Amino acid sequence: MKAIGFKQSLPITAQDSFIAFETDKPSPTGHDLLVKIKAISVNPVDFKIRTSAAKDKTLDIPKIIGWDAVGTVEAVGEATSNFNIGDEVYYAGDLTRSGSNAEYQLVDERIVGYKPKSLSIAEAAAIPLTGLTAYESLFDRIKINPTTDKGKTVLILAGAGGVGSIAIQLAKKIAGLTVIATASRPDSVQWCKDMGADHVVNHHHLKEDLEKIGHSQVHYILDFVDLRGYWETIAELIKPQGHIVSITGSSEPLNLNVLKTKSVSFSWELMYTRSMYTTDDIERQHDILNHISNLYDDGTLRTTLTTTLKGFSVENLKKAHQMQESGKTIGKTVIEY
Repeated sequence: MKAIGFKQSLPITAQDSFIAFETDKPSPTGHDLLVKIKAISVNPVDFKIRTSAAKDKTLDIPKIIGWDAVGTVEAVGEATSNFNIGDEVYYAGDLTRSGSNAEYQLVDERIVGYKPKSLSIAEAAAIPLTGLTAYESLFDRIKINPTTDKGKTVLILAGAGGVGSIAIQLAKKIAGLTVIATASRPDSVQWCKDMGADHVVNHHHLKEDLEKIGHSQVHYILDFVDLRGYWETIAELIKPQGHIVSITGSSEPLNLNVLKTKSVSFSWELMYTRSMYTTDDIERQHDILNHISNLYDDGTLRTTLTTTLKGFSVENLKKAHQMQESGKTIGKTVIEY
């Protein structure tokens, strides 16, 4: 099969930042599915791993990355029970295994869902990683109850990004929250509004804008951009007994003491935790992806796809990574095979 990978962590403009090569098509065992891939999407995690996994060294075998895919089940392992050969599926994969930048991939069926029937291949490829991250942030980390928490406020930092785009929709349409998103450019502001945000505030003067709309403090904060940079600010903005969730991490230790007097809860969200550690509830991701599929098929959610590149090629992967590295992309970028 054809695959695209890298042997060194090079700038994306370097000739060999990605290389195409041939490798054996794998065979599934256990809980694995063999999926013939039809489309992939590119996320910030892709370029972060590309720029760090082979730094100051040269790998003997090219590393295949990629953590979003749509495809067809071609073969199944002996322990599978959720899918049949020919099923159309979508998933975000496992950080510890070979990625989706290939013609075929093995993936544990317990982290795979049925592709939304109403969406195109490209539209479906845009969903898994961001959908799982947003869903887990709201319903597994904060544990929002749509009945008792309806109307509470959530501040979503980086509302126009891939995760923010679907988090706005889930927070508004499923959780019933009052959604405040951050954005600064006219096109990203409009995108957040189109996704369903009740308010859009400028992250350059966050506190002032929140006061103007009458929400100087909020119940929940979802950080999808820069936890360290916002830490002192969000500690002020969170309500007593509120909850902060971050996906970004921090290069420096954070002072959790600033949350103490308010009894504020803080959670990390890493979509890969369940697959990395084969947690007891690993199949929760299968259920979440199927729920998200239903939400698309019944018209509750709208696509976050903004750019589709045609053809599985080094050129298109480089272009997609350049777009992610710019930090200015809105919605999701997909490569259709």
